[in-house]
Amino acid sequence: KWYVQLLFHNYQFPLFTLRPCFKTYCKSLANVGSKADTGLPPGWEVRHSQSKNLPYYFNESQKLSRWEPPQGTATETLKRFMAENHSFPEAQPGMNGSGKIRASHLLVKHRDSRRPSSWREAEITRTKEEAIRIIQDYESRIKNGEKLKDLAKSESDCSSARKEGDLGYFGRGDMQKEFEDAAFRLKPGEVSGVVETASGLHLIQRQEVE
Repeated sequence: KWYVQLLFHNYQFPLFTLRPCFKTYCKSLANVGSKADTGLPPGWEVRHSQSKNLPYYFNESQKLSRWEPPQGTATETLKRFMAENHSFPEAQPGMNGSGKIRASHLLVKHRDSRRPSSWREAEITRTKEEAIRIIQDYESRIKNGEKLKDLAKSESDCSSARKEGDLGYFGRGDMQKEFEDAAFRLKPGEVSGVVETASGLHLIQRQEVE
């Protein structure tokens, strides 16, 4: 006769009596990352990119991956899930030689952006003019003493928001040209004006060399 011992309570039960409970437990594990937990549509889950040190969204059946949430995402539920499960450690230091720099940014997307969705909104419908007004307000707030990293954490449409906008180290050719040119022109600690790329509108801050 086979038994399973519950170590924490020192009880023994025949294995067959635990099978229904075991099935329920397995089912609950399978539901981790489901829509009820993440806000994502069925089939989608949150994964973590080791190379970018950022979360992304993956659909196993379709073999699709993307940086922004798919259509049909419950945005507020996803925000809660990300806050509870994907708070990131400090960015790993990279090469600070070979012409590489480190920068953070705050991104505001609009409906004409290359991918008009983000972790904050599954579908971004604001116009470019509205996005300009929004990012100019952030620019003004930074000039008045607020920190870009604090605004990026709550307001940026980039997944790097979870790292306070930190993109880590990058070199020439790693970013979109407009972004790259603006970042390399900055002095350490300096914040750019509004920079436009295919992704949207950015404020960029070059980090001090560690």
